[in-house]
Amino acid sequence: MHHVIVRGIERGEIFRGERDREDFLARLGHIVEEGQATCFAWVLIPNHVHLLLRTGETPLARLMRRLLTGYAVSFNLRHQRAGHLFQNRYKSMVCEEEAYLLELIRYIHLNCIRAGLVEDMQALDRYRWSGHAVLMGYEDRPWETIGDVVKYIKSFDGVTAMRYR
Repeated sequence: MHHVIVRGIERGEIFRGERDREDFLARLGHIVEEGQATCFAWVLIPNHVHLLLRTGETPLARLMRRLLTGYAVSFNLRHQRAGHLFQNRYKSMVCEEEAYLLELIRYIHLNCIRAGLVEDMQALDRYRWSGHAVLMGYEDRPWETIGDVVKYIKSFDGVTAMRYR
């Protein structure tokens, strides 16, 4: 399992609007399905992205190369720009422990609140550009793995399980 972070060059925006976000998510969905990967969590912030992926047959480097190169070319054409879009290569941290799964999902999804894109958990429930809205049932992204995540969350008691019911 990999926690992947992708940042815009010089902290610049990598998403300027809905079309950019939808393009990125369509590409992500395609590479997840085609590469037999599993996506547990994701969030699109204007200048960076967080993903929680488990790779399948296709190595992470190949998945990310296809996703980021295709998106950067498309973004540059759409916005009539040239040059690098992303700051260096993506950053990836391996997550070997299942115990960290829930914490990583929460960290990734709560980025929207920390970045000031939504005010609170109610707004996050319906924020289209985060996997949290999929877990809560307000968005449909067939490539996002929710069954295993919901089962894992329900194995906890108290506020954590209630938050993702």
